[in-house]
Amino acid sequence: MNGGGAYRVAAGIFLSRISGLIRERVFAYYFGASLYADVWRASLKLPNILQNLLGEGTLSASFIPLYAEYLEEGREEDAGRFAGAVLGILLVTVGLVVLVGYLLAPLIVTAFFPLWDPAKRSLTIGLVRILLLMAGTLVLSAWALGILNSHRRFFLSYVAPVLWNAAMIAAMIAGGLRWGLGQRDLVIALAWGAVVGGLLQLGVQLPWVVAVLRGFRLRVSTRVTGVREAIRNFLPVVAARGVVNISGYVDLVLAGLLTGGALALLGYAQTLYLLPISLFGMSVAAAELPELSRNRKAELGELNRRVSTAMSRVTYFVWPTTLGYLFLGDVIVAGLFQTGAFGADEVVATYLVLAGYSLGLLASSRSRVLSSAFYALRDTRTPARISYLRVALSAVIGAAVMFPLDGFGVGTVRFGAVGLALGASVGAWVEYHMLKRRLGVALGPLGSSSGRTNWIRFGAAALGLAVAEGLDVGVGAWVRLHPVLEAVMVVGAFAGIYLLVTRTMAAGPETAAEA
Repeated sequence: MNGGGAYRVAAGIFLSRISGLIRERVFAYYFGASLYADVWRASLKLPNILQNLLGEGTLSASFIPLYAEYLEEGREEDAGRFAGAVLGILLVTVGLVVLVGYLLAPLIVTAFFPLWDPAKRSLTIGLVRILLLMAGTLVLSAWALGILNSHRRFFLSYVAPVLWNAAMIAAMIAGGLRWGLGQRDLVIALAWGAVVGGLLQLGVQLPWVVAVLRGFRLRVSTRVTGVREAIRNFLPVVAARGVVNISGYVDLVLAGLLTGGALALLGYAQTLYLLPISLFGMSVAAAELPELSRNRKAELGELNRRVSTAMSRVTYFVWPTTLGYLFLGDVIVAGLFQTGAFGADEVVATYLVLAGYSLGLLASSRSRVLSSAFYALRDTRTPARISYLRVALSAVIGAAVMFPLDGFGVGTVRFGAVGLALGASVGAWVEYHMLKRRLGVALGPLGSSSGRTNWIRFGAAALGLAVAEGLDVGVGAWVRLHPVLEAVMVVGAFAGIYLLVTRTMAAGPETAAEA
C-alpha cells in the first residue's frame, strides 16, 4: 500500500480544502443565499464542463497509466515526448473550447435558466465568460499534476489550489472592505480573482514539472508514442465525464426551477460533502493509480490486495465522517458558515441538504478507488458505462422528490434542494455496487476489514457521537458559545475519541483487509 503517497496527497488536499472552507465562509458572509450567490454558483458551474471533461480525472485515467509505465520501464525520453504531445493537444483543445464557450454563453445561460430575469441572466453571462479563462488554466494545471504524481511528487499539486482560494478570498475582502463594493460588483471582482488564482495554481507547479521532464518537446501530434492509445482511453472517460456533467447541469437546471437560493444551498452543502471524498477517497485513489499502473501485469492476487487495502483505508475515515455529518451536521454548518448574510434559517436548510448527500458519501469515496483500479487495468469503458446508469437514476429520483420538498422550509428558505441530494446518494450506491461486482470478476472477490475491526470502529464512533452530543447539550445549557467554538468542541470530541479508541484497539487505517 502506498501509504506515504496517500498521506502526502491527503496533506495537500487538507490544506487546499481548509483554504476552500475559509473562502466559503467569506463568501457566506458577503452573499448568504442571495440571488448573487445563485448567480455565482451557476456561473462557476457552467465553465466547469471544460475542467471536468479535460481536467484531473480524465487525464488521470488516460495519461498517468501510460506515462507511469514508461517511467517504470526506464523510457524517460519517450515519457517526456509523450507529455509534450499531450500538452500540445490540450492547449489547442482548451483554446477552441474557451472561444466557443465565450461566443455561446448567452444561448447556454438562457437555455439553462429560462425563468431568470434579464438582469440576472446578463450578469451570469458576463461571469461565465470570465470564468472560462480560469477553467482553461485549471485544465493545464491538471496536466502538471499528472506529471508530478507519476514521479511520486504528490504534495505540491494538491496544495497548489490554496493559491486559487487565496486569490478569491483576497478579491472578496479587498472588494468588500477596502473598496466597499456592492454585491453585484463584488461578485465580478470575485470572478477575476478566480482567474488570477488559476494562473497562480498552474505557475507554482511548472518549475517542478520542468525539473523532472526528460526529452520534452511541445508538439501537436498523434504520431508520438502513446498518444493514440491515450486518446483511445481518453474518449470513454470523456464520455463518462460528459454524462456526469450532464447530471450536474440537470441538477443546475432543476435547482433553477426551485425557490431562489437553492443553487446557493447546494454549493454550501457540496463544499462539505466533497471534503472527505477529496481528502480520503481521492488521496488514496490518486496515490494508488501510478502504483497499480506500474504493476498491472503482476499477479491478480497482489492487485486484489492493493485495491482491498485501499478500500479499507478509505472506509476507516469516511464512514465516521458520514455519521458526523448526519448527527452533528447542523453544528458543523453553523460553525463554518453562520456569519453575515448567512443566518439560522440557511443553517437548517444547508444541514438537511448535507444530510441527503451524506447518505451516499461512503459509496462515492469507495468508487474513486474502484475507478482508479479500472483505469490502471486500461479499462476506461466499464466505469463510463456504469456512470450512465448512476446519472440517470440520480436525476429521476432527484426530480421526483425535490418539488414536494420545496413546499417546506424555514423562513424564506425552502428545502427543495434536499431532493437533489437524495437522488445523488441513491445513484452513488448503485454505481459503487456495480463497480465492485465488475472488478471482482477481473480480480476476484475484493476483501474487507475483519468483523472485529468493524465492530471496534462502530463502537468507537458511537462513543464519540454520544460524548459529542452530551457536550453540546450540556455546555449549551450553561453558556451560549460562538458557533465556531461549539463546532470545534463537538467535532474535536467526536474525532478524538474515534481515533484514540481505534488506534488503541489496533483497528486503525493500517489494518489490512481480509479476503
